[in-house]
Amino acid sequence: MQLMTKRERVMAAIRGEEVDKVPFSLWYHLPHLDQDPIALAEEQIHLAKLYDLDFIKMMPFGNYVAQDYGLSVDFFCTRTQPAFERKFGIESPDEWLQIEPLSATYGTYGKQLQLSLQMKKRLKEDIPYVQTIFSPLTVAKKLAGSRVFEDMRNYPDYLHKALAAITETTINFVKANIDAGVSGFFFATQCATRDYLTLEEHSEFGEAYDRRVIEAYADITPFNILHIHGPNTYFKQLAEYPVNCINWHDRWVEPDMKTARTMSDKCFLGGINEKWLEHAEYDEVGKHLRQAVETAGRRSLMLTPGCCIELDTSEKNLLAASVAAHGL
Repeated sequence: MQLMTKRERVMAAIRGEEVDKVPFSLWYHLPHLDQDPIALAEEQIHLAKLYDLDFIKMMPFGNYVAQDYGLSVDFFCTRTQPAFERKFGIESPDEWLQIEPLSATYGTYGKQLQLSLQMKKRLKEDIPYVQTIFSPLTVAKKLAGSRVFEDMRNYPDYLHKALAAITETTINFVKANIDAGVSGFFFATQCATRDYLTLEEHSEFGEAYDRRVIEAYADITPFNILHIHGPNTYFKQLAEYPVNCINWHDRWVEPDMKTARTMSDKCFLGGINEKWLEHAEYDEVGKHLRQAVETAGRRSLMLTPGCCIELDTSEKNLLAASVAAHGL
């Protein structure tokens, strides 16, 4: 088969067509650089070349969506210690009523928009890059911690108002990133699990707002990924979202890829156990990736971690994954 470009390979996988090799990517946090959009863009482009990635998942720090709303964050700026919440931004139910929509150029959101603009400016190769965004309920949880579920049940109108504002902010950010040239979005939901919500609560406080965000770009950008985070998720319902790719912890939570193939015909991103890779022996990595391809099939598949790779994972093992993926 004729050699494909990275964009051609990714788009063929999304369409379920034959590929010259299974597309491959990986991602992990870069806490020593993620407060500087220029340095972060430069490093992500460098890593894409080093590991021969077929697409770049942009890696803004995970709390960027909540900091502008009052989340207090500790920044350590080392390679192995990500930014972490110091103090939650919601301390009483009535504070949800103070949440208002924000511009895409405001504060920390504006810095992540700069990341997209820097990617467009500095990328010399035609490689897709996707911006990371979060479901509105996930943003609320990052802002308030677990009390969000308490307030959801006791003060539902307050939370609905806040979620509507967060949704509008997210859509503002989406539109600006489209203008900045992203190929799509990595939409992460961290609350769509039975551990936090009933199915009815997920429908009312999760899915209703998720769909409003996704529908703002679903017919515009070609590469749209849903990341389903954690165990005990509402995978079947989430798989019906208007996205063309699904990413989840397929190697250590249900469903596995074989089962998921009976639930969705979308392109799956996964096959690499992000927890296992940190401690794996070098010569085990290739077998791990080959097993994933045998389980899922070569079509409608991209080999990626199920979530962020652990920060202590050796470069040797990341290179082993890259080498193994090259022959699949």
